[in-house]
Formats: sequence, C-alpha cells, structure tokens
Amino acid sequence: MDIYTIIFLALAVFIFVRLRSVLGQRTGNERPPFDRTARNALQGADKNVVTMPGKVIDQAPLAPSADVAPPSDRWKDLAEPGTSLALGLDAIVEKDSSFDPRHFLSGARSAYEMIVLAFANGDRRALRDLLSSEVYESFDAAIKEREKAEQKTETRFVSIDKAELVGAEARDRTAQLTVRFVSQMISVTRDKAGAIVDGSADKVADITDVWTFARDTGSRDPNWKLVGTGSAH
Repeated sequence: MDIYTIIFLALAVFIFVRLRSVLGQRTGNERPPFDRTARNALQGADKNVVTMPGKVIDQAPLAPSADVAPPSDRWKDLAEPGTSLALGLDAIVEKDSSFDPRHFLSGARSAYEMIVLAFANGDRRALRDLLSSEVYESFDAAIKEREKAEQKTETRFVSIDKAELVGAEARDRTAQLTVRFVSQMISVTRDKAGAIVDGSADKVADITDVWTFARDTGSRDPNWKLVGTGSAH
C-alpha cells in the first residue's frame, strides 16, 4: 500500500465521520420536521420562523378564559348599553338565540293595526289568535257592551308614526316586550240610527298606546300574544 492510498483512505474516513456528526442517525423515534418548526414557533425559540397556516395537531384546545360579553352596540338604536331595556333584551336572547328585536317590532306594528281594526269591527276570531285569554276576555266584554247598545265603531289608520321598545323582561320561560305605539287615526262610534256617540268622522286623533306582548320561549310557536294594554297621556 503506497502513501497515496493511505492518504485517500484517511480522507474518506474523515469525511464519513464528519457527515455522521452533522446528519446524525435515524432511530425511528424522530418527530416530523413540522412538529419541530411548530414547537419553535410556539415557544418563541426562533424569532425568524414564519408560522405556516394550519393546526398543530397534537396541541390541546385552549379553554376559554372568560365568557364572551355581548358587544356594547348590540342593541344600537334600540336601547342604551347597561339600561334595564338592554339587559332585558340580553336575557331574552339567552333563552332564545333566534330572537331579533327589529323583526319583532316589524311584526308588532302589523299586530297593533290588526288588533285595533279587529276590535273596532268586532272580529272575535282574529282577536282570539292575537290576544292572551285574559286580554281577549276584556276585549270581548267591551264588544258585547257595544253590541248590547246597538252601536258600531269605525276606525281608520292615518299612520303609525312610531313603534319603540320601552321594556323587556325574561321570567322563567316567558319573554315579555313592551312597545309604545304613536299613531294617528280617525275613529267614530255611532248608534243604530247613525248618530255619532263618540269620536269624530273627520278629525284625526293622536293616539299613544303602550302594549305588552309575551311568548313562551320553550314553545315551538314563534308567535307573540298581547298580554297587556295601556295608554300614555
């Protein structure tokens, strides 16, 4: 063996040893390369590592640190944050996540007009579907008194200027909403001879009513019913 062969063998052994020290050996227990990159990113080991999109599969889900608070403008244009009305609306949403107060107000305007006209026309069938049993009995008694006196009422809406929430409450499974209606209407009551006994046939009256509607949030029936009436002066 000449000197050149010995030099080449020594050089080959040196290169082999260097490669092993740099590359290391695989034992079958290595973690995937992504795990190391993700771990470094999570621990902040390398500030220059750019975290790639995707999940770290073996990372346990984080438990929420606190309950998510409703946004402060949740009831914008309906209720001021922190008021009893806003808190009442929050309580109703907790019981019925599908509740939308703006959709409710739209329906309440329609219900208000339907109930007023049905009462004027003595339409008990329409009233029965829209009123609670207690309120229906009160309306029915008034209609009976009018029929007994042989009187008829004519009512016509000129406009409904405002329908605004003024109260909200959740008790057990019952949600209650109170609405103030501001409207203009013409209403007149006549006797059997046609003579006017109440109201005016051509004068527009400004009317403000405060009505309360309720619904069982545990029921599949999405409809609200009138449970209380009042007037504001």
